[in-house]
Amino acid sequence: MITRYITEQIKAHFFKGKAIIITGPRQSGKTTLINYILQDYANEYYFFNGDEPDVRDIFTGITSSRLKSLIGNKRIVFIDEAQRLNDIGIAIKLLVDNYPEIQVIASGSSALDLAGKIKEPLTGRIYQYQLYPLAYEEMTVHNGLLEENRLIPQRLIYGYYPEIVTKPSEEKALLKLLADSYLFKDLFLLGQIKKPPILEKIIRALAYQVGNEVSYNEIAQLAGADNQTVEKYIDLMEKAFIIHRLPALSRNLRNEIKRGIKVYFWDNGILNSITGNFNEINSRTDVGALWENFAVSERRKYLANHGLNVHSYFWRTTSKQEIDYIEEENNTFSAYEMKWNPRRKVTFSKTFSAGYNVSKTLTISPKTLENWIG
Repeated sequence: MITRYITEQIKAHFFKGKAIIITGPRQSGKTTLINYILQDYANEYYFFNGDEPDVRDIFTGITSSRLKSLIGNKRIVFIDEAQRLNDIGIAIKLLVDNYPEIQVIASGSSALDLAGKIKEPLTGRIYQYQLYPLAYEEMTVHNGLLEENRLIPQRLIYGYYPEIVTKPSEEKALLKLLADSYLFKDLFLLGQIKKPPILEKIIRALAYQVGNEVSYNEIAQLAGADNQTVEKYIDLMEKAFIIHRLPALSRNLRNEIKRGIKVYFWDNGILNSITGNFNEINSRTDVGALWENFAVSERRKYLANHGLNVHSYFWRTTSKQEIDYIEEENNTFSAYEMKWNPRRKVTFSKTFSAGYNVSKTLTISPKTLENWIG
């Protein structure tokens, strides 16, 4: 069992009169995590699986008394694949309000659907967590720092999904299955994606532009779609934990890019599966982009796991000055450049330093990664 960072945080919120909601991409280990935690509560929990048709029927129009009759004297209720249940928000509200001594745990694979159903009825009634694919920080604890650092070239290719990490001889087949069958399942089931071929073209175009500023207009031309469709599909993929966007910082200087975005994939294995390129690092021409995707995504996992509230950006001017990644906290800025080669000399923009209150500049390479996200 690879220990997930949020395990102790979840345990600390048991029996506090609120439901615990865990969302994240499919196959990221949500069910495994909850089953691991519930080992300490053998015979004390009742399990509902939202994938089962009879469970979906039970939760349609359910009442608090009906729920209590099903649960009996169990202290914990675990609802897996909760996004499949139409009235899940109301059901959890009924349990929390009427039986605060019962701990409710619900997991769901897509924030797109689950968050929409729990937001209004459960305001003030939940602790919510997001479980991403495994993090570098978690794997350094599991493998040891030295061994995990040795594995970084492999992580840049195959990523951190739990099944990929634990079955290293089957990475390519498992990643193809994951990319083809699981990641977009919620979007298709909910009817949010009307034209799958366009989605495929959009995500392939994004995969080839990692590390670069993304133009909705350019993506639309490549995909044969309009800008509105491209923006909608990118938004849906972000809500389904496939990608995440990084906005441009534009506040003080006249020639800054005003409304640009970068798009990163939460997992390098998915990125490489989409491009179909699993060649080793030493033969890749895109190693800089792979490293930037890996480092930025790992940093954002780290921030989420530790509950650090910072604003993240990239910065670029019309004269091509740029900084890969910036964090703002209390109107103070930290600037980072991502370099796979630790010997690569980096000069940070004096224009940026003059225009913003910069407290730190750092080059993130494999040699400095552990101090940033370890």
